[in-house]
Parts: sequence; structure tokens; C-alpha cells
Amino acid sequence: MLESSGRVVRSLLSHVAATGDAPRHVPPNIGRPMIPPLIAEAPYDTVAQIPTWLDLLSVLIGSFSGILVARRRNLDLVGFVALSLLCGLGGGLIRDVIMQRGGVYMLDSPNAIPLTVLAGTLGYLFSSVLERAPRLLMVVDIVSVGLFVATGTGKAMSFGLSFWACLLMGVTTGVGGGMLRDIALGETPHIFRKSNLYAVCAAAGALCYYLLVLGLHVSRFYAVPLCVLVVVGIRLWSVKFDVMLPVDIDLAPQVGHAARRAWRGARRRGRGAGRQDDERDAS
Repeated sequence: MLESSGRVVRSLLSHVAATGDAPRHVPPNIGRPMIPPLIAEAPYDTVAQIPTWLDLLSVLIGSFSGILVARRRNLDLVGFVALSLLCGLGGGLIRDVIMQRGGVYMLDSPNAIPLTVLAGTLGYLFSSVLERAPRLLMVVDIVSVGLFVATGTGKAMSFGLSFWACLLMGVTTGVGGGMLRDIALGETPHIFRKSNLYAVCAAAGALCYYLLVLGLHVSRFYAVPLCVLVVVGIRLWSVKFDVMLPVDIDLAPQVGHAARRAWRGARRRGRGAGRQDDERDAS
């Protein structure tokens, strides 16, 4: 392989030396480094579509999180496959239906549906393997959220959507599969319950990816793992220190009390000013 590559390079150099012009058809990998540069050479390199392998990796890890839940609930084969499909492809389906740009990924990709069905089937057949790591579900779940956030934000950016739309599509892709999973199991979606930070992690990851790619022109090769690290880091921090968003907040009594005090104070000042005017008129 190295000898053939060397012959190709030598033939290109001899052609340039003989003609003074570069050949029209240059192999796509010639001259490209194995590891992309940190800063992309052109804005197009940063907002282009997420690679196919990364999409499939996100789908596979998301499916694995659904398989773990199916194992904990002792579901049958249909349950394993259904949760694998929902967790692996549900967030992308919601994103594509909302965006109305391009095609629907799970229908256009020839590998997405077979991959999730195969993953669910294998998880059902070898379910005892999943019990060896009790904390595996939390780790796999949040890693899949980070990957889905990156792919969802990247797809929205590739179609030139606004900043807020890109963040919304990133968060939707990240938490949509888990939300559909909880609904299918008859539960309140995890992102709506009092728990450690989840949707906030997805929003932070989408913001990180957007700023890295469009703000700093960082290559996708580095922006994706950084996005995943932000999502996983915030999630693990919230779990370790038990950080949660507050619930049952009602500011109406405090605001009403402050408004009444302000109104009474204004009335007293108004009456005092009126009496002073009357006294000046009388004198």
C-alpha cells in the first residue's frame, strides 16, 4: 500500500515538473493530513454535515441506552427492539419533522433501522451481560445525549438556521429519544421531573458546539468530543453534588406583597404632598 501511494505521489510530481500544471483529477486523500487541523481552513468545513460514521455511532449508543432500560423492566423481544428504535432514532425523527429541511434520517439511511433492530435483538439474547455494570445506564445515556446534541446542532447549522433554532434542534435531538422512551413506558419524561441536570446539559452542549464551530471555526473533529465532554461533565457534576433545578416555585405572593407595599407607600406620599399644598394655599 505504501509503495502504491509512493508511486502515485511520484507520478504527480513528475507530471507537475514536466507540464508545469497540476493534474485535473487528484486522488482525494493525497495531501490531506490523517488528523484534521484544529482550526478549519474555511467556514464550509465547519458547518458541513456530520459524518455518517458519527451519526451511526450516536444511533448505536442511543439504542444501547434503550436496551439497558428494557433489561431493567424485563421486557420481551418487542420491547427491546422498540426501546432500541425509540432511543436510537427518536430524537432525530423529532428534529427532522420540526426542521422540514432535507430528508428524514431514519428513512434515508440504509443502515440506521437495521442497526437499531440488530442492537435490540442482541441485547435481548445476551441480556445478562448488561448486568455487570450497574452504573452503565447513566454513563451511556448521557454520552448518547452529547453525541445527539452535536449531530442535531450540526445538521441545523448546515442548513443555515438561526442561533436559537440550532440550539433548539440540538437539545431536541439530545433528549427526544429519552422522552419518547419514557412516554412509551407510561412515565413522565425524565426531563420534566425533579432530577439532576439533564436538559440543561444538552443546552450547554449545543451552545458549546455552536460557539466552537461558528465562533472559533474549530474543526468538527474536535468540536464533537468537546461537546460530549461538556454534556457529560455537567451531568456528572450535578449527580456528584446533587444539583437540581428547583420546583414548586411561586413568586406571586412575594411580588403581590411588594406591589401592595409600593402602592401604599405611593398613596401615603401622595396624601402628604396634597396636605402640604393645601397648607401653602391657606397661608
